Amino acid sequence: MRRAELVTAIVLALLSIYLMWKSTALDIGYISGEGPGGGAWPFWLAGVMLVCTGVIAFNWMRQTSPPSQSDEPLLDRYGRRMLFMVGGGILAFIALVSVISMYGAMFVFLIYYLAFLGRHRWSVTIPVAVITPIVFFFFFEALMRITLPKGMKFLEPVFNWLNTIIY
Repeated sequence: MRRAELVTAIVLALLSIYLMWKSTALDIGYISGEGPGGGAWPFWLAGVMLVCTGVIAFNWMRQTSPPSQSDEPLLDRYGRRMLFMVGGGILAFIALVSVISMYGAMFVFLIYYLAFLGRHRWSVTIPVAVITPIVFFFFFEALMRITLPKGMKFLEPVFNWLNTIIY
């Protein structure tokens, strides 16, 4: 567990540095009359993540966090199983995006995650799985004006109906 905490902090720190570097391809400062540049949010969020990894490494060095004091393995049998189940669900989500759209894949993933992995009641699962993609649709399509992947178009009637609400 102790080694895993340090390795995770190092990997996340390297990822943060890479994201900060890539973000500088766009303006990361404030553009007068326009607002933050295109790289501002990714750059500064990656910067905050880098600071957090520094805190994790500092706590690891001082052995003040529970994982830094533990000699137990990172994952037991149940942990490996759950990693496989959640990771497999995420891979299926990514594969479904090009088929049933980002929003359809989100719906399927939430059903899988809430009902089957989380064992929540259907009275909780269905509303969350329906409302969340709709909220994301309005956030990205209407507010941000960012079109997310729509897949093979068989959900097109749903998107057209939601677009009538926007426009």
